[in-house]
Amino acid sequence: MAKDQLQVLNALDVAKTQLYHFTAIVIAGMGFFTDAYDLFCISLVTKLLGRIYYHHEGAPKPGILPPGISAAVNGVAFVGTLSGQLFFGWLGDKMGRKKVYGMTLMIMVICSIASGLSFGKTPNGVIATLCFFRFWLGFGIGGDYPLSATIMSEYANKKTRGAFIAAVFAMQGFGILAGGIVALVVSGAFKNAYPAPIYSVNNEGSTPQEADIVWRIILMFGAIPALLTYYWRMKMPETARYTALVAKNATKAASDMSKVLNVEIEAEDDKIEKIVEIQGNNFGLFSKEFLHRHGLHLLGTTSTWFLLDIAFYSQNLFQKDIFSKIGWIPHPETMNALDEVFKIAKAQTLIALCSTVPGYWFTVAFIDRMGRFAIQLMGFFFMTVFMFALAIPYNHWTKKENRFGFVVMYSLTFFFANFGPNATTFVVPAEIFPARLRSTCHGISAAAGKAGAIVGAFGFLYASQSTDPSKVDAGYPTGIGVKNALIVLGCVNFLGMLFTLLVPESKGKSLEEMSKENEGEEEITKVENAQTIPV
Repeated sequence: MAKDQLQVLNALDVAKTQLYHFTAIVIAGMGFFTDAYDLFCISLVTKLLGRIYYHHEGAPKPGILPPGISAAVNGVAFVGTLSGQLFFGWLGDKMGRKKVYGMTLMIMVICSIASGLSFGKTPNGVIATLCFFRFWLGFGIGGDYPLSATIMSEYANKKTRGAFIAAVFAMQGFGILAGGIVALVVSGAFKNAYPAPIYSVNNEGSTPQEADIVWRIILMFGAIPALLTYYWRMKMPETARYTALVAKNATKAASDMSKVLNVEIEAEDDKIEKIVEIQGNNFGLFSKEFLHRHGLHLLGTTSTWFLLDIAFYSQNLFQKDIFSKIGWIPHPETMNALDEVFKIAKAQTLIALCSTVPGYWFTVAFIDRMGRFAIQLMGFFFMTVFMFALAIPYNHWTKKENRFGFVVMYSLTFFFANFGPNATTFVVPAEIFPARLRSTCHGISAAAGKAGAIVGAFGFLYASQSTDPSKVDAGYPTGIGVKNALIVLGCVNFLGMLFTLLVPESKGKSLEEMSKENEGEEEITKVENAQTIPV
């Protein structure tokens, strides 16, 4: 199909891997590093927020965030992210990827800092301002999903495109890891500088006043990597696919990519004009033609991302609670506030280092060999297997001598989430939809994922509570217990495996081949050939 394709797009498809590819990965990837840091660092400090702002004098256990407050603090950023994915996904197709790209980054920088500066004299005041800024932080993060994926897919060659997009997303693993490391360093430094007794010895003294600075530093640190890449984002040229196929400016597309690829590229303005005349490629998102061509594809990308994020975010946000319940993290009354932050951060850092980060990079290494479909199906399958292996004999894993085995099995669910659907659900929507709708459709798919994250964040919080009223956390109703909650997550993973059957394989194909935008170019070629046939 290369002979029917615009020269500038063909040049991108067959380009050898070179410096600009890696530059684009770093620039887009640092956004995802920040996204993951900002979304997941909140789980490191929620216990601390409970101790500081919801402590009750004389209570046998440290204060915890009330159910509604905990759900809001953990989930409000996801609501913002969902909104941002839909809005900036649409805007990226209307205004161009580059114009919107810097906008999302600045929102993230400003709101990261503002989250740490949350003000007020009362707990309600602090939490309200924290939730307000984290909503807008999520809004900026949401824009990064469709834009980063679309930009990377439109810059990449077709041979290694999957690895490049997955490498951008893999920076999320380093963001999660960085969150744990920053929390370890900050809490460790404050713990040594301001020693405090454990809660059971001195309720009030177990939370030093300086602890209020710790969570603020951890939240604000997320602004630094985003700020460092702002200049380079602004220097990136608009993608050739947007400029040529959406903005209809073949001359600008050829000029931009000639500089990037260091080759001479013909503009082909006449071919662009003919493509515009082909009506088959002008359908909109809500048209019958889109439904016919891509309806099942969009159902596949939205449903699998939705189901994946129910399980993935439940595991990530509440692993501290699961580890507490199996006894890997000591009971809160046996620690002071800063020691608790340190131990939670250590547990999450170990999980990230041993399973989360390797899983992402296994996807990068194998996605263009195994294909997107095989990796996603395999990932969901093993997530289902390991989740049931944890849930069904759950009482076995809670015994002290079996805790290590539980952590290993739990880590494997993370490994196969990342060497599986967590990466592929991000990659595929950036490859299979037309250029003029690519960012929008990726945003819709990602927003479905965040809807799943909201279900996971709010649902697991309540569902994992004990069925025994005497063992329920203060302020919570009884739930179905961790065992049954893990069984539900296993069923969710199994459904993800089934819906994966709707997702097409895009390995080794050009973006135009997958989106069928080539059909217009083939029509042009047929017309031109017909005009040259001698009578």
